[in-house]
Amino acid sequence: MMRLPYFRFESPRTVGEAAELLAKAAPGEAMLVAGGTDLLPNMKRRQQVPRTLVGLRRVAELQTIANGDGLQIGAGVTLTGLVRDERVRARYGALWQAAAQVATPHLRNMGTLGGNLCLDTRCNYYDQNYEWRKAIDFCMKKDDRAVARGAQQICWVATSSPRCLAVSSTDTAPALIALDAHVTLVSAAGAREIAATDLFQNDGIHYLRRRADEILTAVRLPRLDGWRSTYWKLRRRGSFDFPVLSVAGAVKVAADGTVEDARLVLGAVASRPVEATDGASALIGSALSDAAVAHAAERAAQLARPMDNTDFTLVWRKRVAREFVSYALRELRGDDMREVRRKVSARQYELPS
Repeated sequence: MMRLPYFRFESPRTVGEAAELLAKAAPGEAMLVAGGTDLLPNMKRRQQVPRTLVGLRRVAELQTIANGDGLQIGAGVTLTGLVRDERVRARYGALWQAAAQVATPHLRNMGTLGGNLCLDTRCNYYDQNYEWRKAIDFCMKKDDRAVARGAQQICWVATSSPRCLAVSSTDTAPALIALDAHVTLVSAAGAREIAATDLFQNDGIHYLRRRADEILTAVRLPRLDGWRSTYWKLRRRGSFDFPVLSVAGAVKVAADGTVEDARLVLGAVASRPVEATDGASALIGSALSDAAVAHAAERAAQLARPMDNTDFTLVWRKRVAREFVSYALRELRGDDMREVRRKVSARQYELPS
């Protein structure tokens, strides 16, 4: 049985109190916890060993969804809360679909929007217990003991890589980027708002631009009149699993059926969500015909360069990226994709041998 390490637990009631606790802690010694569905298992595997956990469950201001010029969602809103909110379902379909496909109902009851956005990157070599990682002399993403001994820092996925290639596996981030969302970050020194896309960077270790003393408090979604959005997810099992590939798409279609604007985002193919700007721009000015969909999907899938650190084979995962982009675009033009979604959920597609 894996046990949690010893830690001190703080339970503030306001964002300000939580920010002060982070400000007083030495860098890396305090971490935030809301639902704990990712952090606590990581602590059992000694991937993170904070001395203090700052709990956010009692901070009521993080748990609200408010109308405005769009929608303001507190970072402490649970994924179940998102799925049950009719405003999210009606106006921001990609986010609703992404939240609905995270893990299982029990985990969605605990997991929060902020927690899923800040989800740790994943890798077959990193996501093992401490003893397993020690047996391979650790990796560059984790274990300071390797540094202390002067051991060579190696990315076991690509041994010549100068950086960690652990994969971004958040479901909600690609959807929010496609929806042009912004996030609010609060520290004891003040608050700042950045685009959701600017929260991430393509580094498996330092994958967030959120500082250690900052709290992600809210997500702001703009008004998207005339826009449609969707989210597709590939995983080994029909539930519970992290994405091996995800596609978030959003299009604004004119009255004559031509695309005025578009966004395509690929998830789980790099250490951050990848914006397929070439694929999206290929759609603008044309109708969502079969030829346009195929062309955009081909251009978008070129950005998918999966590594051998998650499920399925590399070549197959590269190939299905094109197919999943086409699924998203066909749904956005109005095709009935329910049967395809059912087959994807039931794993009734061609698997690699």
